[in-house]
Amino acid sequence: MNKAFKIILVSFMLLCGCQKQESYQSSYKQTNQTQKEDNLMEQRTLKINNQSFSIDLEDNETVQKFIELLPLTMDMQELNGNEKYYYMETSLPTNSEKVGYIDAGDIMLFGDNCLVLFYKSFSTSYSYTRIGHIENVENLETFVGHQNVTVTIE
Repeated sequence: MNKAFKIILVSFMLLCGCQKQESYQSSYKQTNQTQKEDNLMEQRTLKINNQSFSIDLEDNETVQKFIELLPLTMDMQELNGNEKYYYMETSLPTNSEKVGYIDAGDIMLFGDNCLVLFYKSFSTSYSYTRIGHIENVENLETFVGHQNVTVTIE
């Protein structure tokens, strides 16, 4: 094989690999969106300072028990520049799954008592139980900032 052909072949292989990764993320995004739409239970309000956000809650046993705790005000801690978390005093039933991709606005349960609010989108290998999703995330990162924040879910 000549050198030019090898370069073209390697370039082609790299290009195909990148397209597969993009396709993989796109597939997870589509699956997440479909699951969110199919499993909606009801809407609630999440407040950060004086800003209100509508959240669509999942229809599952975890959320049914979570609703019993509302209203809930939490001092959520910053983590990794993409999420806020709060350890609740009450454990909830779980149905964790490897979600693969997290969308900004996702609200999930890590373990059985750690509520997580994601304000950035990214791929993940962690398992979570879905709680809900914030409808309008356009200014979410601005409101949560990169420090600890008080959040109320009603």
